[in-house]
Amino acid sequence: MRDARFRAPPASDLIEAPLDGLIALFHRPSGQTHVVAEPVPAILAAIAGSGLTSAELLAALGVADADDEDRAGLIGHLQPLIASGLVEQL
Repeated sequence: MRDARFRAPPASDLIEAPLDGLIALFHRPSGQTHVVAEPVPAILAAIAGSGLTSAELLAALGVADADDEDRAGLIGHLQPLIASGLVEQL
């Protein structure tokens, strides 16, 4: 995956509810509920309504001096979010 930009829906489009150590996210526009764990809510909050590259997103998440392993881990979280429609690759 090239260093594309990623964007999530604005926070107003998501309703979060704690669920036994997980988080249920209701996506208002699609009517779908997704069950996620950290760091997914932090990722979504960091890219809500904006377009950040993976490097910018890692910095926003507080990962200093990110290496290839950090980027691969982030992409591993982003791919299913893209597939679910919660994240858009620009």
